[in-house]
Amino acid sequence: MVAGTLTFATHVIGLLGVDWATLTSTRPLAPVPAGAAASRTYRVCVDAWRVPLGMHIETRSVTADWR
Repeated sequence: MVAGTLTFATHVIGLLGVDWATLTSTRPLAPVPAGAAASRTYRVCVDAWRVPLGMHIETRSVTADWR
């Protein structure tokens, strides 16, 4: 079995496209038996006060660390 963590880099983007902040969050990586494939959807949450009116978020990179 393979298990580990995923690290998401979520960017707060301003109205004019300026990258104001990068917020990281981690989630456990679901165990996957050796030789198998898996697909999963993860929800990334950001506090509303971190994304002012007119801005949006984009998750631009995901890093996996497995054991």
